[in-house]
Amino acid sequence: MDWMVIENSLEEELYLEATVRDIRSCEDIEKVRSVCVLLTRQSWHQAKLLKQAVGHIAELDAGGMSAS
Repeated sequence: MDWMVIENSLEEELYLEATVRDIRSCEDIEKVRSVCVLLTRQSWHQAKLLKQAVGHIAELDAGGMSAS
């Protein structure tokens, strides 16, 4: 299941770190709340999508088909 291993480039890691630092330094509580709401909704959506995708891949594997 190597396809499940996440590999980030240095550029992606640096972008993520800069974004995290920007959020941590934010003193505007309304902006922080807005970001939290958006991230919660996005996380929920992505978790549901990932669960469905993994279920579909499992069905394909059980049927003898390759999902690569």
